[in-house]
Amino acid sequence: MKPLSNAELATFSGQLALILRSGISALEGLSIMAEDAPEGDGRTLLQGMLDEMETGGSFADAVEKAGCFPVYMCNMVRLGDQSGQLDDVLASLAAYYRREDDLAKSIRSAVTYPLVMLGMMMAVMLVLIVKVLPVFDRVFRQLGTDLTGVSGAVLRMGQAMSRYSIVFVVLAALVGAVCLYFFCTRRGREQIRSFSSRFFGTKKLSEQIACARFASGMHLALSSGLNIDESLDTVSRLVEHPVVGQKVQNIRRAVAEGESLADAIDREEMFSGVYARMVHIGVKAGAVDDVMRQIAQQYDDAIEQRMNSIIGKLEPTLVAILSVAVGLILLSVMLPLMGIMSNIG
Repeated sequence: MKPLSNAELATFSGQLALILRSGISALEGLSIMAEDAPEGDGRTLLQGMLDEMETGGSFADAVEKAGCFPVYMCNMVRLGDQSGQLDDVLASLAAYYRREDDLAKSIRSAVTYPLVMLGMMMAVMLVLIVKVLPVFDRVFRQLGTDLTGVSGAVLRMGQAMSRYSIVFVVLAALVGAVCLYFFCTRRGREQIRSFSSRFFGTKKLSEQIACARFASGMHLALSSGLNIDESLDTVSRLVEHPVVGQKVQNIRRAVAEGESLADAIDREEMFSGVYARMVHIGVKAGAVDDVMRQIAQQYDDAIEQRMNSIIGKLEPTLVAILSVAVGLILLSVMLPLMGIMSNIG
């Protein structure tokens, strides 16, 4: 069975947490959820987990053997199962994966919008080149002249595209396949993350996303009963950003050697000055998990604002580029045509 999405993980965790908090056991809860689930993969998954528990396995065993839950969730569920805080752990997991889903949607929105706009720009230009310019070319030929300048160059490009249309169709198919690889495969998404962590235009945003994931994971681990060393070990598997990931490893080593979490985070410059001071206060007050939750929320807000800012700047920019390109082509055709018509008159 394919891995569950963040939205599906959030829904599953939230529903089961609600059931457990109402006094129903995990076994009964899975039975209720299986009965309510429609026919399909969801019911098959729940029934398989139910069968595992009915044969003597624990809920944590059922989650691990299902094969579609992330390792991080499996570890946290086992911790909650052993500590008797399974309902709290599942509620925290629901909030965590809901936040991850919101973040993924923001990223998809920021990427999809400019791609759609570029596609529309290409479609308009293609119609202009293939359908409109040939009409003007025939008019100019009837008047005893040819299209020159920008319009002539664009017309010749359109004629070449018509002549070698099969080649362009193949190229378009290859571009589509590359897009599918980068956006729909795990390895492709990893390569995009690696590129975005180095590209100057997305480097800061990529670091913010990684820091938000670190803070959110630390909140979940600490609030579930793990100590700081165990939390850092667990969260280190969540951070996929190469630079931030190395900082997490350095913080782990420093804490293992006796340095305080706040000092290690400060030295590695994991967070900005304000957030670093918040961690210092949280350590002194014994409320690091709550501070990490606040930091994660503030990072999420900052990321959302940055995404909205990017989209807000892209829209007028792309519209302006399209307007200028179309205007230049039409002017390069209309001005000579007007000159010829005035001479004839």
